[in-house]
Amino acid sequence: MRTQMRRWTVMGALALGLSALGAAAQAQDPAAAEALEAYFDFVDYQGGNIGLKQIPDDQWARYFIVDTRDAAQFVAGHVPGARNIEWRRVVAQRNTIPKDRPVLVYCNTGTLSSQAGLALRVLGWENVQILHGGFEEYKAAGKPVSP
Repeated sequence: MRTQMRRWTVMGALALGLSALGAAAQAQDPAAAEALEAYFDFVDYQGGNIGLKQIPDDQWARYFIVDTRDAAQFVAGHVPGARNIEWRRVVAQRNTIPKDRPVLVYCNTGTLSSQAGLALRVLGWENVQILHGGFEEYKAAGKPVSP
């Protein structure tokens, strides 16, 4: 129950933040507002989420994997082959993320990586998917972890 309440609090804060971003963009930058509007017109219900079970073991190598957690969490363990770009730095480091192959972003649960995924999609990446359940679900499934 406590975890669910925390998740709803984080999701509420995300929604509030996106709402504020949209209002600010509308007032300050019509191009940003148009980009957000186009994204929300385009995005499906899942918003680019993909479940762990939807990725066969032999398909992980095709992804450019971005771990959006902080450096300490990344060092403690991560998906093999992942690059660490903290979610707050994804826009600043967007030129290191390819547009010509599938991109998979994850955090601990999928909340912060959703923000990174949204930012990349608004900026023109059409190949971004967010790992639903994040690293916690990945580990719980017994998948390999790199130290």
